[in-house]
Amino acid sequence: MRDQDGQASGKSEKADAERQALWEERERAAASASRDIADVPAVEVITTTAVHLLSAAAVKVGLADDPATQTDLDEARKLINALAGLITAGAPEISDMHARSLRDGLRSVQLAFREASVIPDPIGKGPGEKWTGPVN
Repeated sequence: MRDQDGQASGKSEKADAERQALWEERERAAASASRDIADVPAVEVITTTAVHLLSAAAVKVGLADDPATQTDLDEARKLINALAGLITAGAPEISDMHARSLRDGLRSVQLAFREASVIPDPIGKGPGEKWTGPVN
């Protein structure tokens, strides 16, 4: 916005300066984050991703604070399938200690899914069972 003399107003310049500062701050944070991820070992990335999928799946199968509003078996099926694929593919790359605990967690959400389903999937056809085999 310009005043009567054709000069930019102080408000506009201040807003532009604030926007620029915010943009630069976000740019620095993004650059810092991308450098940090380069330092993270692959095993940690795999296990952290699996834990996030496992936690989300647990919430979606109703193992959370408010199952009445948080249960969504369609979403849970997708998360469990992704988790099973990640664990199956990643197991040779991570230690047996990590793989074993992740498999236990996967089995728990698979069983919780089966229990929460009104119409259970046939044995071997439940979420993730394509990669893990039948769970019962």
